[in-house]
Amino acid sequence: MAARKLYRVIFVNQGKIYEIYARKVEQDKLYGFVEVSGLTFGQHTEVVVDPAEERLRSEFEGVESTWIPMHAVIRIDQVDKQGSSKITSVEGSASVTPFPGNYYGPGGDGGKRG
Repeated sequence: MAARKLYRVIFVNQGKIYEIYARKVEQDKLYGFVEVSGLTFGQHTEVVVDPAEERLRSEFEGVESTWIPMHAVIRIDQVDKQGSSKITSVEGSASVTPFPGNYYGPGGDGGKRG
């Protein structure tokens, strides 16, 4: 039986870097967004509980799919094994420069034709 695909998605949300794992990642019909579904979290087989992963688990509890703006995505990797989902501070990590938020398309005038 073929192994199910697993993706690590790293993105910026409200000044923090989120790292989550999902079974399905695709470009959505909603322009400018990536659809992430089948979120997976570590099993409760260990005695030690990771508070960051528990916070993510509760934040995404009941979520079937989430849509992440493309400009917030830092990286998407297909991985063999699941690591620990986590939230880290942008200040304490490597330099991350957000993609410019105002995209104006061809012509650079935001569709304003005079």
